[in-house]
Amino acid sequence: MATKKWILDPAHSELQFKVKHLMVSNVTGNFKDFQVEVASDSGDFTDAAVKAVVQVDSIATGPADRDNHLKSGDFFDAANFPTIAFTSTAFRKLATGEYALEGNLTIKGVTRPVKLQAEFGGSVQDPWGNLKTAFSLTGKINRSDWGLSYNAALETGGVLLSEEVRILAEVQMTEVVASEVSAVEEA
Repeated sequence: MATKKWILDPAHSELQFKVKHLMVSNVTGNFKDFQVEVASDSGDFTDAAVKAVVQVDSIATGPADRDNHLKSGDFFDAANFPTIAFTSTAFRKLATGEYALEGNLTIKGVTRPVKLQAEFGGSVQDPWGNLKTAFSLTGKINRSDWGLSYNAALETGGVLLSEEVRILAEVQMTEVVASEVSAVEEA
């Protein structure tokens, strides 16, 4: 069991998604409230166990009407499924600084495997003596696989929203002592 724990530094982290709208442009959204915990004893994180919990109500795309629609039963159904959860099953080193992060993503009570690409930004001590580490994550999912299937046909052909959702995250983590309580609640 890993004894080194890392928790998210929310002031220096972001979780975004992009969806094609009208099949011609991308709409970007983000989740403002999410927690991540990593447990790893190796310097290169090859034994890393990753857990993340995202608060659906923290979704932000710009217009309040769109955000409320995304929280509704047409999409995330935040009233019945207030969180999105991720638990890693593997963190494989592919090359120097490049990893494949595999795990189970749960949205609206549906759990499916996902694979994300992770780029290691490095580790450094900040001016206050805290050890920090950072990763950039990217990946794609099909939203319908999790029951996010709302859409509308366009008169000109095509659909209102793409099925593919691109995920982008910048996570900066702070090392904590093993005796501290987990920052990630069970979903």
